[in-house]
Amino acid sequence: MVRLQKFLADAGVASRRAGEQIILAGRVSVNAQPVRLLGTKVDPDHDQVAVDGKLVHAKKLLYIALNKAAGCVCSRKDELDRPTIYELLPREWNTIQSVGRLDYNSEGLIFLTNDGQFALRLTHPRYGIRKKYLATVEGEVTPAMLQLFRQGVFHEGERLKALAARIISGTRAKSVVELEMGEGKNREVRRLFESQALTVKKLQRTQIGKIRLGELKPGKWRTLNVVEIKTLISDL
Repeated sequence: MVRLQKFLADAGVASRRAGEQIILAGRVSVNAQPVRLLGTKVDPDHDQVAVDGKLVHAKKLLYIALNKAAGCVCSRKDELDRPTIYELLPREWNTIQSVGRLDYNSEGLIFLTNDGQFALRLTHPRYGIRKKYLATVEGEVTPAMLQLFRQGVFHEGERLKALAARIISGTRAKSVVELEMGEGKNREVRRLFESQALTVKKLQRTQIGKIRLGELKPGKWRTLNVVEIKTLISDL
């Protein structure tokens, strides 16, 4: 059961606030009975909802986890005609959008959905949903550098900070570092290393909230189950 105004918003009729006004105006009926009470709940699978006498059909909400490969973009169209992640999805999913982005050379876990509220809650800075990354870096990363990352560094006039950071392996020639980030600023992981004159050669997002990339192959996708969706929202 969902609130009537949420049902209208999910179906694309109006925003929740505008939906409330439509309900109060007496323009909505449930099972042919006019409804003006904002607390009314409906069962999308069984109840018939109409606005101005026209039936409203529930929109099927999609929640997708995709393993983005390096060498493709998260835009639906690219001015350089590079491959996009949307080419990996069924063509009829034309309303689905990525939740945040990974840059062209980065890879790993990304969500896509047609649920605008879900996307907003996962990307809004105030919720600070945590994400984990594996960065393969050219050169030696020292514990002192990671301490700086945890304290926060300034780069191009902006403060960047890792919530957690640890060295997985390292030599003078190459280091593999796991970082946990909260804010999701543009190219934040790469810029942290740039602040120390180091270059990231490979960057993979391995986890968003409690959802891990796991065995999902590059270029492949799967639907998130109900438990995973609730877990993500409960983290916020």
